[in-house]
Amino acid sequence: MSNQQDITVRLDDRIRLMSALLAATDWPDKSQERQPHGTHAHARGTRKYLAEFASHEAVQTLQNLLNQGAPLEAMYTFALCLSWPGLELEIDRLPGWVPPTWIPNLRNFYQKSNLAGWWEQESAVWQKSLDDSRKMFKTVAFKPFLKPFLGEIAEELIFVPNISYPTDQEIGIRFGKELLCIAPPRLAWGDSPPWPFDEDAAHIYRSALSQHGKMLLNGFLRVNSHKIPETAKSPLPITNQFAALHPTWEEQFTALFVAAAVAIYLEDHVNKAEAKAYVLMARKAQGLTILPGMVSVLRRYMTEHEAGRYESLIDFLPVFPKLLRVAKRVVSL
Repeated sequence: MSNQQDITVRLDDRIRLMSALLAATDWPDKSQERQPHGTHAHARGTRKYLAEFASHEAVQTLQNLLNQGAPLEAMYTFALCLSWPGLELEIDRLPGWVPPTWIPNLRNFYQKSNLAGWWEQESAVWQKSLDDSRKMFKTVAFKPFLKPFLGEIAEELIFVPNISYPTDQEIGIRFGKELLCIAPPRLAWGDSPPWPFDEDAAHIYRSALSQHGKMLLNGFLRVNSHKIPETAKSPLPITNQFAALHPTWEEQFTALFVAAAVAIYLEDHVNKAEAKAYVLMARKAQGLTILPGMVSVLRRYMTEHEAGRYESLIDFLPVFPKLLRVAKRVVSL
């Protein structure tokens, strides 16, 4: 582990408000249809506590947006545009997709439901999630790990533990100079409750590094977009399953890079067993059969970067597709 922490762990009531609102929609039922899983007692309690508010205008607005396929990242980003506890808009203008009545309805929902009282009642479990997460990130530094690939990182990396909804996925959002990973604890088998944040290092580091890494790489590729078109003409050796999940070259490269970076971090900073388990899971669940090859390619880059051959990942991109094809053949032998 590094001896210098660069991940800030905190809670944010605006994020908790959006998660509570999500609990009153059909999102929890839909997530169980996708993947049956046990949920945190607080999440279940929040659903029960807010059951009578399912028809509230603020809930119905969120439900309508979900029905239209609006991404959760947009909802949570919007929540951070509001002041707390006044819930006044703090940006110049309302995003075009946000109904103008949603903000006053959110204020009414927060007051009528007495969410503040519910959170106070549940303060011990929220405090435990915060304390457990802070303990896990106490000696973790992602920026030095990512610097050889992406250069100096100016953004602040934030981890927000979430024991409400969504219970089965992380959310990564960029807000100003901050990159936030909002993450639930790892799901357990069947109806069992999820693992505590401090009992599963691989999960909490994978969650944060996946989201922070993806947002940082997306920004890096945007800045260097003029250097990518020629490289993107070379197709990557991926499965049809993986290509269907990630249609564009940039999306494919980002998903491959993030997955390989997580595998390398787990091997170097947690243990080899966790890294192997992660690679196996990614190969089965995401069709990422090329992941061992991608890990070997990134390892090669790290060695050659240290030797001064490449300044950043963008200098490596022209040879990347060819090296990945070679690595695929080697690891499949």
